[in-house]
Amino acid sequence: MKAKPFGLVTVTLLFAFPLFAETSLSLAISSLPEAKLTFAQSFTFPFLQGDSPLVKDNNIKFGLNAEMTPISMNLLGNVVLTPVAFFELSAGGMLGSGWIINLFGSELYGIGLNRPNDHGYTSVDGSAFDGFFGEGHVGGAVQFDLAALVPGEWNHVVFRSYHEIGYKMYSRAEEGDSWFYENDDGENQNGWNYYASYLAGYRMPIFLDTVALLAEIEKYLYNTPGGDQWGDSLGRWTFGLLTNFTFSRKFSCALLTQFRTLRNYTNYAYSDQDNLFYRYRNLDSGDPRTFSFYRAVLVLNYRLGTNDG
Repeated sequence: MKAKPFGLVTVTLLFAFPLFAETSLSLAISSLPEAKLTFAQSFTFPFLQGDSPLVKDNNIKFGLNAEMTPISMNLLGNVVLTPVAFFELSAGGMLGSGWIINLFGSELYGIGLNRPNDHGYTSVDGSAFDGFFGEGHVGGAVQFDLAALVPGEWNHVVFRSYHEIGYKMYSRAEEGDSWFYENDDGENQNGWNYYASYLAGYRMPIFLDTVALLAEIEKYLYNTPGGDQWGDSLGRWTFGLLTNFTFSRKFSCALLTQFRTLRNYTNYAYSDQDNLFYRYRNLDSGDPRTFSFYRAVLVLNYRLGTNDG
C-alpha cells in the first residue's frame, strides 16, 4: 500500500457519528459554604485527522452542562477544537440566575447588585430570579506531555497553559454598577475579563493517577474611574495542589487545596466583622498584596455512560 504524504489530513463531517460520547455527574463541595452539582454531556468528533502523530487524534468536542448550587442554577455550553496535539481553541458561554438564602445567620448572595448602605458597608440589592447572569468567552491552550516524545506509562509529565478573554454581565446592572454572583466578592461589573491558568503535573498508572500544581489569575479589563484606589485592575491569583484518585472506570474524585492573593488595604482588614464596601478601601501601594488560605475542594465524579464511536 502506498504511504500517504506527510501532512495529508482527512476532513470528517460533523454529522458523522461521534468518536466518543460521555455523560457524567459530579458533585463539588468545599470548606467554604458552597456546593455544586453538575450534569455534563459531551460529544467528540474526529476532525481534520491525518497520519502524523501531531494530527492523528485531532477532534472537535461539544459540551453542554447543567449546574445547580444552593443559590443558583446555570446552563453552560462550549466547543473545543484540537487542530494539533499541543494546541486547543475553545469558545463557550453560560446563562444563569440565582437567589439569596440565610445560612446559620449569614446571607449567601446568589445574585444581586452590590451597593453600600448608609453606614458604608456592603449590602445586596436583589431578589430571587430578578435578572440573569451571562458570560461568553474565547480561549486557547498550549499543552505538552513528555510521553509523546518518550513513550512510557510512567513518563506522563504534563504542562498546560490556558488563556481566555470573556465578557460577563448581569442584566440588572447599569454601567459602573457592581454585582454579586454565586456569593463571590461582589466586585464584578458588566465588562471584559482576562483569565489564565497554568498547570504542571505528573500522571501515573496507579490509584493516585494525577498530582499537579495549578496557578490561576483573573484580571478585570474595564477601567473604573478611581479604581486605582482599591486596586480594581490588580490581578487576582489563586495557587493550588491538585490530586486525583481513580477508583474505577466510572468513579473518580479530586482534591484541590487552594491559596490566593488578596489586596492589602490601609483602612480595612479581612477579619473585620463589618464588611466595608470595597470602593471605600484604600490599597497599600507599597505592599499591595497579601497571601492567605482560600479553600479545600472535593470533587466526586461519576460517569453515567460512555459511547466509544
